[in-house]
Amino acid sequence: MKRVVIFASGSGSNAENLIKFFQNSDNVSVIQVLTNNPHAKVLDRAKRLKVSALSFNRVAFTKTDDVLNLLKISNPDLIILAGFLWKFPENILAEFPNKVINVHPALLPKFGGKGMYGMHVHNAVVENKEPETGITIHYVNENYDEGATIFQAKCDVLPTDSANDVAAKIHELEMEHFPKVVDKLLNG
Repeated sequence: MKRVVIFASGSGSNAENLIKFFQNSDNVSVIQVLTNNPHAKVLDRAKRLKVSALSFNRVAFTKTDDVLNLLKISNPDLIILAGFLWKFPENILAEFPNKVINVHPALLPKFGGKGMYGMHVHNAVVENKEPETGITIHYVNENYDEGATIFQAKCDVLPTDSANDVAAKIHELEMEHFPKVVDKLLNG
């Protein structure tokens, strides 16, 4: 059984989608959800779906090995960042090489980097009058949004689209593609 741990910071719609996708799988199990936000809705979603969920603070994540040690015990085959907003520490990346992935709400390398998440990305896409945008699923390295690309999916941006319209299109792409790409990564 392949083991998956999800990191999220907010509502957790991608986390819930992944948990549900693998709920009846014979070979993949989402075993834990971890968050840096003790008030994140992802905690409620995980609890409702009967998946262990814990929150941690910045000290446990970046100044000590607390989160790393928790991951060593969980021994995941894949660590998924699904709306997780903190830079991932090098001690965890070193312990789990090529086992940490992220979904970014743009076609990297465009609109990536520190501070480029959620509506910040969608606003930038609209302000720059981009004809298309999409999602990028990529490996996580020591720099924001610079790890090797695994998968991209595109959608058109109409001249009349607002940032909220773009957000809705991106959300659809994430719901459709993210679980399938994770499944393919884990099961070949």
